Amino acid sequence: MKPDRSARILVTGGKGFLGWHLCERLRLDGYQNVIPLSIEDCDLSIAAEVNACFKLTNPDVVIHLAAAVGGIGANIAQAGYFSYANTIMGANIIEACRIFSVRKLVIIGTICLYPEDAPIPTPEKSMWDGFPALDTAAYGIAKRNLWVMSWAYRKQYGLNSIFLIPTNLYGPGDHFEPDKSHVIAALIRRMSDATRNSLPEVVVWGDGSATRDFLFVTDAANGIALALEHYNDERPLNLGSGCETSIRELAILIARISHYEGRIVWDQTKPTGAPRRFLDVSRANKEIGFIAATQLDDGLKQTIEWFALQSEFQPKGDL
Repeated sequence: MKPDRSARILVTGGKGFLGWHLCERLRLDGYQNVIPLSIEDCDLSIAAEVNACFKLTNPDVVIHLAAAVGGIGANIAQAGYFSYANTIMGANIIEACRIFSVRKLVIIGTICLYPEDAPIPTPEKSMWDGFPALDTAAYGIAKRNLWVMSWAYRKQYGLNSIFLIPTNLYGPGDHFEPDKSHVIAALIRRMSDATRNSLPEVVVWGDGSATRDFLFVTDAANGIALALEHYNDERPLNLGSGCETSIRELAILIARISHYEGRIVWDQTKPTGAPRRFLDVSRANKEIGFIAATQLDDGLKQTIEWFALQSEFQPKGDL
């Protein structure tokens, strides 16, 4: 099912980081009725509010981006909340799609759902080969279970739902708050603050050996838009950059681009998460023609420049 340009597309989390970029992409593609949804519009953890929202907006398509997210520290400290919130929000959305006969549902998963010892690069079929890394398991399992629910609703009710698994996202508009930021945003902020406050060093968790697959936000939005139009398979689909980068390499690259000249100190008493994360994106290339267009150094440059503009008029040391 390929939606026509007049389809009413409801995007949960549509005013957030990825959501804003996706809504802009859909509008540029000619979609005339894109409806971004935020927590101020509807509390997705309350089924009655979700159903009322669906009744009001009458969506043809739903793209479920909204999630409770954070870095490793937040995942460890709020494991119960991340498990509950992501489970209940997704369940309410899927059930509302059934009740209101939504024509297509796109659910966004997470690379955290894959087993800690999954093969590298990781294919979609490895989802059930083991348990995720403990630091982010609560979040990952909650998202994994949403694929099960979407698969079950397809079988019983004929709900056309697809499940996409993006890698670690970054880019302009990312969360730079210490309690919400992931590694790229966190490093950019720390190095910026250290430079502005003449601090001699920046401390980074782990030893720098862990690797990640970093996907620029506009590339992720492009992949979702392509899947919306061209993918209707029940099998999950990876969206990644095609490049594996160590945290040490990343920190050095951010320091160079941001002109940070202090020391990078590795705190090996802190958790680092899964040792390697890097997705096999061959199916996305074959099924929807997806290829990430943004090289890491260019994406970092755009992100650092955006952050500098946002923080230019902030008090020294603050965001």
